[in-house]
Amino acid sequence: MTRLKKTILFIHRWLGFISGLVVVIVSITGCLFVFQDEIQDALYDYRKVEIQHKPYLLPSQLKQVALKQFPKGEPGFTAYYGPDRPAMVMMTVPKLGSRYVYINPYDGKFLYQENIERNFFIIVEYIHLYLLLPPAIGGQIVGWSVVIFVVLMITGIVLWWPKRKSDRKRSFTIKWNGRWRRVNYDLHNVLGFYACSIALILAITGLSIAFDWVRTGINKTANLGQTPAIEERVLISDTINKPVVPVNTWDKGFVYAQSKSPQARMFLLYGDSKKASATVTVDAYYQPMHYYKSDSYEFDQFSAKPLRVLMHQNKSAGLKLNDMNYDIHVGQILGLTGKIIAFLTSLICASLPITGFVIWWGKRNKSKKKTTTVKGVVHRRTHKQLAIKP
Repeated sequence: MTRLKKTILFIHRWLGFISGLVVVIVSITGCLFVFQDEIQDALYDYRKVEIQHKPYLLPSQLKQVALKQFPKGEPGFTAYYGPDRPAMVMMTVPKLGSRYVYINPYDGKFLYQENIERNFFIIVEYIHLYLLLPPAIGGQIVGWSVVIFVVLMITGIVLWWPKRKSDRKRSFTIKWNGRWRRVNYDLHNVLGFYACSIALILAITGLSIAFDWVRTGINKTANLGQTPAIEERVLISDTINKPVVPVNTWDKGFVYAQSKSPQARMFLLYGDSKKASATVTVDAYYQPMHYYKSDSYEFDQFSAKPLRVLMHQNKSAGLKLNDMNYDIHVGQILGLTGKIIAFLTSLICASLPITGFVIWWGKRNKSKKKTTTVKGVVHRRTHKQLAIKP
């Protein structure tokens, strides 16, 4: 092995020690989260409603239903998840925390209230993102561990790359009939190679969630450094020219978005009413539970005046790419096939630190045995020489 490869191997090994446990945890939780929608749909009846051929109730009507469940609660963002799915109002309740209130969007029937902190997949998501640590700390640990994992994949490919043509067939296949150490070695190298390209995509999209600078970098790169002014502009509500008669901006904004985006099937509404300069945003998504194609509307919270309208076809390449980020990260950009690929890739990523550790441990024990054997041979030779001396 050349000096360069020895250096790369040293870096690969010790970076693996540093990040291995976090990579295993993040990868396993990623596997579990990939199919969370399908699993929850199969387990919980409240996640589906019968389609009715009439308009959705307005956000203000949904909030009234939610307030009946938690009279002291503060309504937060509101979601319409699709024609055959319930609407949801997030409530912040004193001493209880956040609650999701699920409501039939057609008739206003209360369906279910959920403590999101006890939802299994929300817990899995928090472990995946923060290791259940405070977000400011856990997010950094996870994010930089993923950065290290990217370096590990690159150095791993360099170490794996076969020099001779005769080695290539062996390098691309697992010798299942070999000794278990050989099988483990092949699992680490061969599976690592096959998963590398997809794992890099999952890692980069994960880093985009963890770090703002990655998300900004993707945007700038895709836009060749030029981001449209309409996307960068920070909008505020007019706190001076408030209308004499109060306007329900959430209702008006929702109706406006429905009329301008008739193809949309899912709507998310959010805004900070406690902050005077804040606006109200309505995102209209073309497909339920998918976040790629969407139109975005931003309104003055007092007058409901549209301040910004961003249709999907008019968004920059960078913004489209960032909108696509979640769907790529969980594989659903390619439907069920994509989710299966993301699941298997995450499973392989979880195995790599384990198989890598086994390789290191085996070599360590092998070198110890070799040292012991050499010492034994020297001892026997010395003893023999002393015995034949006069």
